[in-house]
Amino acid sequence: MAGKKSEVAALTNSITTIKGVGKAASEKLESIGIETIQDLVLTVPYRHEDFRLKDLAETPHNERVTIEGRVESEPAVLFMGRNRSRLQVRILAGRHLVKAVFFNQHYLKDRLSPGMTVTITGKWDRGRQVINVSNFKEGPKTEQADFEPIYSLKGVMQQKTFRRIMRNALDMVADQHIETLPADMREQYKLPAIGDALEMVHFPTKPEDVKHARRRFVYEELLLFQLKMLGMKKARKDASEGIAIAYDLDKVKAFIMSLPFDLTNAQKRVVNELCSELKSPARMNRLLQGDVGSGKTVVAAIALYAAITADFQGALMAPTEILAEQHAATLADWLEPHGVTVAFLAGSTKGKARKSILERLASGDIDLIVGTHALIQPDVVFHNAGLMITDEQHRFGVEQRRVLRDKGMNPDVLFMTATPIPRTLAITAFGEMDVSILDELPAGRKKIETYWLKEESLHPVLRRMEKELVAGRQAYVICPLIEESDKLDVQNAVDVHSQLSTYFQGRFKVGLMHGRLPSDEKDAIMREFSEGETAVLVSTTVVEVGVNVPNATFMLIYDATRFGLAQLHQLRGRVGRGAEQSYCILLADPKSEDGKERMQSMTETDDGFVLAEKDLELRGAGDFFGKKQSGLPEFKMADPVHDYRALATARNDAERLLASDEFWTGHEYAQLRKELEASGAMSIERLD
Repeated sequence: MAGKKSEVAALTNSITTIKGVGKAASEKLESIGIETIQDLVLTVPYRHEDFRLKDLAETPHNERVTIEGRVESEPAVLFMGRNRSRLQVRILAGRHLVKAVFFNQHYLKDRLSPGMTVTITGKWDRGRQVINVSNFKEGPKTEQADFEPIYSLKGVMQQKTFRRIMRNALDMVADQHIETLPADMREQYKLPAIGDALEMVHFPTKPEDVKHARRRFVYEELLLFQLKMLGMKKARKDASEGIAIAYDLDKVKAFIMSLPFDLTNAQKRVVNELCSELKSPARMNRLLQGDVGSGKTVVAAIALYAAITADFQGALMAPTEILAEQHAATLADWLEPHGVTVAFLAGSTKGKARKSILERLASGDIDLIVGTHALIQPDVVFHNAGLMITDEQHRFGVEQRRVLRDKGMNPDVLFMTATPIPRTLAITAFGEMDVSILDELPAGRKKIETYWLKEESLHPVLRRMEKELVAGRQAYVICPLIEESDKLDVQNAVDVHSQLSTYFQGRFKVGLMHGRLPSDEKDAIMREFSEGETAVLVSTTVVEVGVNVPNATFMLIYDATRFGLAQLHQLRGRVGRGAEQSYCILLADPKSEDGKERMQSMTETDDGFVLAEKDLELRGAGDFFGKKQSGLPEFKMADPVHDYRALATARNDAERLLASDEFWTGHEYAQLRKELEASGAMSIERLD
C-alpha cells in the first residue's frame, strides 16, 4: 500500500536519523551509495550464513557446518613462513572427535584450552574428520542467530555493525514501506508484503523466510524491468515516428528469383517479418539472430534492396575492414545487376576517394554504403536514409550503434548477430527490441566433423592438418593467450606460431594474428590468408567473427576448455564454408565434469542454439556475453538464467498489464505506474 506523506518522509530521511549512525558511519555508508533509510533497507544481502547446529553424521563431505563442542587437546601452532600459520585442536562434538584447523589465526592459541566449550563453523572434510574453521565463538551457541545476512560492503564496515544499523532502521519504519505489488498479484503468487519481505530477508528465522522473500523481490524486479522494456517498445511503435517504405514488391520478388540459391523457410519467414516492418510507419528496431552459416547476409540484402526500390538509401556497418569489404563485394555481386550503386567506406579510404564517396552519398547517387565505424563519422551524410544495419552488433559499443541509427530522419534499424542467444537472455538484454531468428541452415552444407582429443595427440593432429594443406586447403590454429603467462598453464599464440613455423618450414607459410596488433596490420594478415598466400593462420579469438574463407577446412583449438561453448561454436564456424569436408579438433584435458561435458557437447551437436542453452546452463550469463559488455542489466536479486520461469511469468504479466484498462486507471496499480514513469521508460499517460 502507498504510504502517507509523513511515512514517505521517514523513508526518505537521511541515514543520520537512524540510531547508531553518526558522522563517520554515515560517510562510510554514503560511499557505497546508501544515503537514505530507504536506500539502506533496500540493500539486500547477497547470501546468508547458516549457523544452525548440525549432526556431523548427517553432514555431507565438503559442506559448511556449525558444531558446538568441548576442546579436548592443547592447541598446536605450525608457522609456515610469510606470516602463514596453522593452528589445530581436537574438539568433541557429541560422539564425534574432530580436528579443528584455523589458518593464519595463531593468536587464538591463548583463547583455547582443554575443557572449554566452543562453537565453530567451517567446511567439513568427512574423510579426514577435519573442519577448516571460518567462524569461531567462545562458549555455547546461545545468542548467535541461526541465519546471518552477508552484505556487499566493499570493506567499508563490519557486517556486525551494518546488521545492527539495519535492525534499528527496520524498527523505525516498520509500518511505513511503500507497496509496489497489488494485493491480488501477491495473493496469486503467494508473495509476502514488502514490509514482511524486508524483515524476512534481513533477519530470517528459518530457511523458508529467505526463499519467500527472495521470490517476492525477484518477481518484483523482473516485472518492473519487463514493464520498462515493453513500455519502451510500445512507446516507440505508438509514436509512429518512423518512415513507411513503400517498396516495389515485383522488383523484390525478381531479385530473390535471381539469387543462385533458394531461400530456406527460415529466411523466407524473416524476410516477410522485415518487409512488413519496412511498410509500417513505426520505426523498425529489430535484432536478427542467426547461427553461423544461416544466411543473414542474403536476408539483409533483400531488406536493403526493398528499401532502395522505394528511393531510400541503405547502410551496413561491420566491425572489421576486411569483413566490411567482403560484405561490400558480395552485395555488389547480387545487387549491381539490378541497378543498385554500392560503395565501400573504411578508415583506409582517404583523400579524393573519400571526398567523392561522401559527396555522392549526400546527393543520393549511392544507394547502399557498406563500411566500418567510418560510417558514423560526423561528415557522413545521407540523402535519404531508410534502413541501417549493424552486423555483429555486440562488437560495437552502444554509442557507436546509436550514432548510425540516428543518421537521417528516423530510418529503420536492424542489428544482426551470429551469436545464438537463448530466449532467456534475449528477452532480458534485448527486451525493447523485436527479435527474428534464422534457425535453419541452407541445404547441402556439410556438417563440420568435430573431435575432442587429449593434448598428447598433437602430432597425429598436425599430420592430419598437413594432409589438408598438401591438398591445397588452409587451416586455423586458435590459442587462448597471446604471450606466455606465469599464471596460466595454457598455450599461447606466439609460441605456437614459432613451433608451427619450424614444423612447416619451407613448405607452408604460417601467419600470426592477435588483438594487440593495429587494425591495418590485422586486416593485412587476414587478407593474406583469405587470398591464399598464408596456409596456416595462428590466432587468438580475434577471428571468432567474420571473415569468409571457403578454402579453410581445418581448425585446431588449443586448450579448448578455456572457451565457452558459444565461443567454440563461433570459432568452429570459420571453417565449413566451402564445398569440401571440414574438421575441427579440440585439444583439451578438462579437469572438471563441466569441462568434459562442454567438450562432449561440441562433438555431439552443431546447433548453435542448443549449445547456447547448454553454455548458459554450465557457465552463466556473465561468461556467456563476456564481462565487459554483457548487455544484461544489473539486478539486486534476480538472475535471468536461474530465475527464467519468473522472467517468463513477469514478461507475460507485463504484457497483460500494459494492455489492460485496470493498469492505467486502477488505484492498486498507482505505485507500479509511478515506478515505470520514474524509470524514464514512458509517461504515465496511457499509450493507446
